[in-house]
Order: sequence, then structure tokens, then C-alpha cells
Amino acid sequence: MTSDAPTTEKLTTLVEQLTNLTTSGELHWDRQRGSAHRYARWKNNLLILGPAEPLDTNVPRYLFITPFDSPACVEINSNDPQLGEAVMRLVNKVEKASQQEPPTDPFAITDDILARLA
Repeated sequence: MTSDAPTTEKLTTLVEQLTNLTTSGELHWDRQRGSAHRYARWKNNLLILGPAEPLDTNVPRYLFITPFDSPACVEINSNDPQLGEAVMRLVNKVEKASQQEPPTDPFAITDDILARLA
């Protein structure tokens, strides 16, 4: 990912904020059923950490952020020279915070969803 210094600084601040919210328990991450991906909802955005590989591998990680009301998105890869270290700190905090979480299906059709559509 190539970006200018102000953009890199904003993204670093964002990843650090997500890491702090995760550490404090204010941001709750779920484990997707059938996958090692973790996901969270924050400020009307879907956050996804992936891929589905054990932490003890050298497989690059990514943080994918997309608003629920727009097709726009941000993806930050752990191979990024400026942002990669921050992404890996977040990955490790999320893994620690969510390791005991039961897997969920983020796309399950629930009564709550059906009630909102009625």
C-alpha cells in the first residue's frame, strides 16, 4: 500500500485506537463460524482481520474495514512497511481477546433482522 505521510499517520492512529479499544474490552471481536477470521462492528463499519491461518505462521495478515452504508473500503496488510507492525499488534490483541469466543455466523437470519425488515 502506498500512501503519503498524513494518510499513514491517520491509519496508524486508527489501528492503534482499535488495538486500545480491543485491549480495554470496548471493542468486541467475534470468531466467524468455519473460519479463523475475526470480525467486529465499530462506528457503522465492519472490521475483518484475516486470513484464516494460525498466528505461529509467517502468513501476512490484513485488516479490512468497510462501512455498512457504502461500498468504500480500507485494507491494511501486515507486509506494509509503515503499518504492518501496528496491524500485527492488533491481530495479537484480537486473538487473545477472542480466543474463548464461540464461533458465530455473522450472516445468520435472526428474528431481530426479520423484525427490522417488516
